[in-house]
Amino acid sequence: MTPEGGIPVSATKPVVLIAEELSPATVEALGPDFEIRQTDGADRAKLLAQLPEADAVLIRSATKMDQEAIAAASRLKVIARAGVGLDNVDTKAATQAGVMVVNAPTSNILSAAELTCGHILGVARNIAPANRALKAGEWKRSKYSGVELYEKKLGIIGLGRIGTLVAERMKSFGMEILAYDPFVTSARAAQIGAQLVELDELLAQADFITIHMPKTPETVGMISDAQFETMKDTAYVINVARGGLIDEDALARALESGAIGGAAIDVFSTEPATDLDFFAYDNAVVTPHLGASTAEAQEKAGISVAKSVRLALAGELVPDAVNVAGGVIHPDVRPGIPLAEKLGRILTALTAGDSLTAVELVVAGEIADKDVKSLQLAALKGLFTDVVSDQVSYVNAPVLAEQRGIETRLTTTPESPAYRNTVTLKGATSDGTQVSVSGTLTGPKQIQKVVGIDGYDLEVTMAEHLLVFRYTDRPGVIGTIGQVLGEQGVNIAGMDVSRQVEGGEAMAILTLDATLPAGVAQQVGEAIGAAKVAGIDLED
Repeated sequence: MTPEGGIPVSATKPVVLIAEELSPATVEALGPDFEIRQTDGADRAKLLAQLPEADAVLIRSATKMDQEAIAAASRLKVIARAGVGLDNVDTKAATQAGVMVVNAPTSNILSAAELTCGHILGVARNIAPANRALKAGEWKRSKYSGVELYEKKLGIIGLGRIGTLVAERMKSFGMEILAYDPFVTSARAAQIGAQLVELDELLAQADFITIHMPKTPETVGMISDAQFETMKDTAYVINVARGGLIDEDALARALESGAIGGAAIDVFSTEPATDLDFFAYDNAVVTPHLGASTAEAQEKAGISVAKSVRLALAGELVPDAVNVAGGVIHPDVRPGIPLAEKLGRILTALTAGDSLTAVELVVAGEIADKDVKSLQLAALKGLFTDVVSDQVSYVNAPVLAEQRGIETRLTTTPESPAYRNTVTLKGATSDGTQVSVSGTLTGPKQIQKVVGIDGYDLEVTMAEHLLVFRYTDRPGVIGTIGQVLGEQGVNIAGMDVSRQVEGGEAMAILTLDATLPAGVAQQVGEAIGAAKVAGIDLED
């Protein structure tokens, strides 16, 4: 059984290895269900010695969870990075091993935005070099005169969450906002108060340029010699996003030649960085990757990944899992996840003894235009839950299907005549048999219902204990079933029968108050001459 909001009960608690210093709130958010262990993740030998017994590992940026570390962690189910960047996690190796990788994508956005604003103010008024000079006994007011931000142009490269926060804050200084982002519409930019322009135009016009792009092969070195030459010789460049977006050697050349007015850099291609060439210039302000280094951001990151660890070890879908297709789950889609998982388990029971070759999930209705990949993952997880000895997760379920040669497909359609939304899981077996089960959610309380099996229309509320059978329609069948179950002390809670023609084949589904004793489903099938019978237990 799984306690509400908790992990499956077992003889021993799952081990959560905390490999770096995290806020006390992180441990508090994990709760009492885990055995918490500590290690120094930067010490490779200590890390590798602790990993074999870890079910989850919590890290920041100093711990490298590469292929070697993942291979050493045979029990590992989730790697949780208390922060945004995942440069120190081999996500591909984790996925191949069936290990979920989660981060805290929104934990530091406010802190990073505020540091960006601080750097803009700092370079505009020469705060850092003036501070150094005065502490060295030099009073140089004229040397460190600066510029006002009022009516200056701020160029934001990447108008995502952090870029938007920066725009909103710097508008209060009277700055004109230019933005470049190929994935943002002009209408959206206008809502933020920014003018969308091409990159070259932004570089040529902006007085301050801040970059907020992800680090990809396409964005590494996107600001280099040519881009510096395009800028005003009074322009300032700020990078609090990812190291490597700005070519560090080219930045040194730009500062040396006076191609730009200065720079403020918080992130570097290789960290820690203490002696890069551009550090020598007075108009280069550098900080040691402080974007997320606030008490608030660290606490938010720790609490966020602690919640994700709880979900992952409970076998639930984790919205912040980066190696689970589907990303953030739409609120209209989320209630269907447990339904889809149960449909997977029902399909497995209906095909017992038969080898599946293909599985298709059909999502119909109003949610068909949403991202419903998470429903497919849930259905696959359910499909293997009762047939695989290892723990099945939303990460390794697609891998299990691939290993077994099961073709998977996801289909969506807005047409759902009978219900607002339906989810249908179809399976094809090696002998050519087609099997299907459909479900829906009804009413304000989103009640889970089974509404179809093998093309027969049915409607019963989903229950932990089900009995499904196909038989020849004739009088006395239901009475016989009731008698057999009554003799075994099993009460029928609900029932629906569907037939296509009188006297032809009929499909029935019963909800029961208890698990069927071993052999009773077969006994029912023999008593009524059923063509198909399946006792299904969905209890965790």
